Amino acid sequence: MTGETAVLEAESLVKRFGGHAAVDGLSLRLAPGEVLGVIGPNGAGKTTLFNLLAGAIAPDEGAIRIGGADVSGEPAEKRLARGLARTFQIPKLFADMTVFENTVVAARGQVGETMLGALFAPLAVARQERRLDEKARDLLDFLNLTRVADDPARTLSGGQRKLLELARALMAEPAILLLDEPAAGVNPALMDFIMGRIEAINADGVAVLLIEHNMSVVQRLCGRAVVMAGGRALAEGAPAAVMADPAVIEAYLGGAPVVAA
Repeated sequence: MTGETAVLEAESLVKRFGGHAAVDGLSLRLAPGEVLGVIGPNGAGKTTLFNLLAGAIAPDEGAIRIGGADVSGEPAEKRLARGLARTFQIPKLFADMTVFENTVVAARGQVGETMLGALFAPLAVARQERRLDEKARDLLDFLNLTRVADDPARTLSGGQRKLLELARALMAEPAILLLDEPAAGVNPALMDFIMGRIEAINADGVAVLLIEHNMSVVQRLCGRAVVMAGGRALAEGAPAAVMADPAVIEAYLGGAPVVAA
């Protein structure tokens, strides 16, 4: 990555809660087209890192850059406008809206959301709505959700909720995608499907940063992984190499080897 502008960069990030530093001087770079894994034991600070990168919380120290621009003080919606979207470990859906409605509403820059657009540009609103409806249908097909498109989100299984969360993120047409444990709690067949979809998304040019506990997922998807422990970067490199690092083994399991699930 030397000499290449990172699509997403964190420099010496610090986030404290009371006297505890959940993220403590951490730096990382996500290169264009890369799939980078963030792994580590529970309590390592991974989700706090994602919240910082996505703009849900502000850092106490350090800088966050998207495409070289400092966005450290920008809220989540401005980072979304810059092309950074995220999913959550526990999907955040509109339970009583249909799967299709949940997907469409996630599109950004909808003309009909403004009073002026709704009143004075009805044709533009109608054209955009048709385009967004088609895009939502394509995404639901891509993620095998077409058969439940008209069902309320509250009726979905846990795995389907993860897929819908991913559809909503993709509806924003991101250049950078943050995925928080995309394969957690799903059966092996669905896990394989989700990994295949992430590979296809990445092949379309979307850079991906993911948190994942399942080492087989990390080994398949990620060319590089950053291991967090105590809010810091403990190790960085190819997944197989970092999982064999004695410091990583100690942080995870107190000396037992870290193995792919």
